[in-house]
Amino acid sequence: MKKIIFRTLLGLFVLTLVSCKATAQSTGTTTHIVKEGETLQSIAKTYQVTPYSILVNNQNVRSAQDVKLNMSLVIPTDRKPTVATGTGVKRDSTGQIAPTGFARHRVKRKETIFSITQQYDITEEQLKKYNKELYASTLKKGMVLRIPEYPEVAEETELDFETYTVSAKETRWSIAHKYGISVDSLVALNPDLPKNSAYLAVGQELKLPRPKGDSLKEQNVAIFESYTVPKSIGLFRISQDYGISMDSIIKLNPEIAERNGLKEGMVIRLPKRRPQTEIVNTDNYIFYEVKPKQNIFRLTQNLKISRDSLFALNPELENGLKAGMVLKLPKSKTGDLEVKNALVLDAFNLVDSVDVTLKPRVLYLLPFRLDRINLNNKEKTEAQIKSRRDVKYALGLYTGALVALDSIKKLGLSVDAKFLDTQLNLEHLKNSLRQERLNEYDAVVGPVSPGLLSEVSVKATAHGVPVVAPFASTSELSLNNVFFSMPNDAVLRDRLLDYAEKKRTDENLIIIADQKSEAARDSILARFPMARVAKMSEDGSLHLVDFQTMISEQKENWVFVETKQPNLAASITSILNASNLEMVEGSKTRVKMFTTNFNDAFDSEVVSKTHLSNLDFVFPSAYKESASDSFSKAYRKKFGMLPDRFAVRGFDLTYDLLLKLAHKKNLFETSRLVGLTEYSGNRFNYYDDWSSGYFNEGVYLMQYDELRIKEIDIE
Repeated sequence: MKKIIFRTLLGLFVLTLVSCKATAQSTGTTTHIVKEGETLQSIAKTYQVTPYSILVNNQNVRSAQDVKLNMSLVIPTDRKPTVATGTGVKRDSTGQIAPTGFARHRVKRKETIFSITQQYDITEEQLKKYNKELYASTLKKGMVLRIPEYPEVAEETELDFETYTVSAKETRWSIAHKYGISVDSLVALNPDLPKNSAYLAVGQELKLPRPKGDSLKEQNVAIFESYTVPKSIGLFRISQDYGISMDSIIKLNPEIAERNGLKEGMVIRLPKRRPQTEIVNTDNYIFYEVKPKQNIFRLTQNLKISRDSLFALNPELENGLKAGMVLKLPKSKTGDLEVKNALVLDAFNLVDSVDVTLKPRVLYLLPFRLDRINLNNKEKTEAQIKSRRDVKYALGLYTGALVALDSIKKLGLSVDAKFLDTQLNLEHLKNSLRQERLNEYDAVVGPVSPGLLSEVSVKATAHGVPVVAPFASTSELSLNNVFFSMPNDAVLRDRLLDYAEKKRTDENLIIIADQKSEAARDSILARFPMARVAKMSEDGSLHLVDFQTMISEQKENWVFVETKQPNLAASITSILNASNLEMVEGSKTRVKMFTTNFNDAFDSEVVSKTHLSNLDFVFPSAYKESASDSFSKAYRKKFGMLPDRFAVRGFDLTYDLLLKLAHKKNLFETSRLVGLTEYSGNRFNYYDDWSSGYFNEGVYLMQYDELRIKEIDIE
């Protein structure tokens, strides 16, 4: 508070000094008295100079925030000021000001994007918007660029804005709805918001347009109230309580500056507080952003809501539907619509959204281990491929990716893909990356090793390049540019428990979990507190007598088995199958088996597949067996064999990645717009955990049925 008052008084003091010297200035400068609502940027535009030149000629002004009302500024120019009218301004479909024309600029030696934007007084995004090749390639000498020319538009004054503090469970969409603006406008007003995440931190401050009637220009005496300053209350607290900036409070009450600050007992005038509006956040609403060319009828059909209900929730629709509007919908609609991070997604086909003018560049980092394989010895090579899991991963991903590249080419899209061998060696990887310009790639796939993945992620994040982890589901480090394509244990567990919770009526629930599966046991109990936990013997086996007392003869028994030990899984499966056979009446199954973590223990040879089938064994899975689809046929034609699950993953991962890059050439942005995608044997549905990366929620629910594994259709 003291600093703000000091700056205000200092501005008045400087005004006095500079006014005395104004007549002695050279003909190369002029003096400008700051008027209400003017900013450093608007003044610079008025005199057709750069903001930096004003700062250089005014040592008391160190930043744009130091420009205050009635301050006298020395302007280094002989030009007369121009007045920006803002009339006849056209806007594009996103609401941004549209160019009036374009100029041509041939790039010279040593020029940079920054120097060009400064020369033409445009932003980097405006330059790239009309020169899309700059998104993927660096600036080169001789390139001819289109330079957008914009009309002079009068800037909105700072009094038209207010500072908003983000509360818990609020999103960009909920705040945009509250203020009646588009999300793009919110981001434009707050350029410091991250581009590769929609995250908002609790307590974060945003610049937002002040509601109509709240600016000082529109206020009159009738809407003010008197306020007696109590003890230990400062300007900041009052500004937060009344929703008005501290500068506006001083303008309304100049005696604050005259008396060297706010004093206890001082009576000041303040605008009457706006009535508290309802809380709008992800607890009670989901949100939808209106797209261009949509109408009310089509909107009500897509959102599965009546016109009256939509208007009741969004009364601003009475003034017309506009692209970019954020509408709120009841939370109950979540089950009817595809919702991601509280935002309703539009269903669209990525294949139909391919932009053939884009040319994605992808770098693959895979452990081919060519340093260990002697390709001249065919028999030894085949044996190494069969025995080495890392090589099997790499070849599967590689061959599947090649088929995906062939499929993408048929859509008319040109792709630049490069494959490098990591050799599972950190030093070798570092040497390889030194020879690559990571900033020229749109995505990196790999490495497979967690340690190497961290190394690549750190280097890639400096260039804003996403990294897709083929088999990783999480990381001990916070890698916020990594797309973890394998669903983690918590996602798989929740998927199974959601299904059980939805299907359960009065079944008897039993949990069998070894000592290393306590997390799974606790998660099941959190959902089903009535479930009973079976005792385990000292040797780690099931306490059979205790378990048999838990089995119900009147109800169907649902038994959750949580272990990573093949022998224990085989023993329990056998016991459950025996109990099931004893209790079968006709064809009705009385014991059903589940697990929240399907691992190698259940897929082991010692576990009877017949027993699993008899128990209708249900489990969550990150993948499913590939059917005889177009990919399998193309793979067999190309390589003379059917694909394994690693090849299926290589195809699905690559095909999904390239379709998304062909939509916007920005994987971060496309992943926020696109919901669930599914291909031959994998699903992808990434959610953004702003600090830790992007995690895949695409999960299958599988069941043994007559010695075959089938997908459960839960709809």
